[in-house]
Amino acid sequence: MKRAGVGGGTGRLMENIVHFARVLRAAGRFPGAAPGRMVDAAAALRATGIGSREDFYWTLHALFVSDPAEREMFAQAFHVFWRNPRLLERLCGLLLPQVKTPPAGHRALPRRLSDALYPGARQNTAPDDAEAERETAAMAWSARERLAETDFAAMSAAEVEEARRALARMKLPLPARPSRRRRKSFGAMRRSTVDLRAALRLAVRHGGAPPHLPKKIPRPRPPAVVALCDISGSMQPYSRMLLHFLHALCARPQRRVHGFVFGTRLSNITRHLRRKDVDLAMARVAGAVRDFGGGTRIGDCVRAFNRDWSRRLPLHDALVLFISDGLDRADGEGVAFEMARLRRSCRRLVWLNPLLRYREFRPLAAGVRAILPEVHELRAVHNLNSVAALSEALTVNRR
Repeated sequence: MKRAGVGGGTGRLMENIVHFARVLRAAGRFPGAAPGRMVDAAAALRATGIGSREDFYWTLHALFVSDPAEREMFAQAFHVFWRNPRLLERLCGLLLPQVKTPPAGHRALPRRLSDALYPGARQNTAPDDAEAERETAAMAWSARERLAETDFAAMSAAEVEEARRALARMKLPLPARPSRRRRKSFGAMRRSTVDLRAALRLAVRHGGAPPHLPKKIPRPRPPAVVALCDISGSMQPYSRMLLHFLHALCARPQRRVHGFVFGTRLSNITRHLRRKDVDLAMARVAGAVRDFGGGTRIGDCVRAFNRDWSRRLPLHDALVLFISDGLDRADGEGVAFEMARLRRSCRRLVWLNPLLRYREFRPLAAGVRAILPEVHELRAVHNLNSVAALSEALTVNRR
């Protein structure tokens, strides 16, 4: 049989290909099935022709599938959409109809794919279809798991929005520590002392003989969190996402969170992060900071923090998050001295480095070698899973 070319009567075939691409986008991510790929599909079919079902399948597969995780979904959608057994003859005639009526076994398909292929068909299905619900739940879980493992720098615009919502829901329940302030104690507790003022007031009311001695104990309080975030060009995809995480921390009541960003200079963004509206907060940060995406002078910026802010903030009992890849424009000049000073000023210094996502990471840069000996802990921060792991690790009660 001759190879069937795709010639002048491509109207009906292209309509069905466009509809097939819409089905793929409705059933899953499929960024390769974007509208701009329709022209590429027409050119590819014109070049290869339609010699067999397999040729047609792999031509569309090469155009629409951009992720190995999409292969199974594409195969299911293809074999259902183009389900006629005499596909070659129908393609040659360019008379393929759009799929309107579901086949008998459409309920065995995943829910998202079934809804995309047969809109409205689930209204006639039994609501207690446990098999379909389990498959739908499995697919949803797979999508969330893949998003959690996706690097911030590799996320699409839709994934970035979803990741920002996930970051807003994350919590950092740091263990409370005793403070200098005290509160009433209504029983025999450790570290309790006599509340002299309350005892005198009680004695006056009872004629000089108080019935009991009121006690007080230290009031627990969560430690302060101070974040120093690198906003240089190499850190830009990660710093923007982590600023959303810091905004979520600032939104918690009674949370002492102080945010600083640095590139070639240090900027205090604490009051901007305390805005309730995250979009307004990020807009204020972008307007206040002028060195986004520029170079990095880690030594000068940490020196400015130690000089201007170390005594104005409660660093003695604070958790300091140093967010940077350690790549310094000044080749690590003064970094070791200033980081050692910062470490002595705070309770715990944690370095969050997105470069740790690489197994081959080695501390070769001068800035990395200068910072590494001066931190209490080094952790990766490049996706949602790493941020969640950070939250779990920091909630451990560190006495």
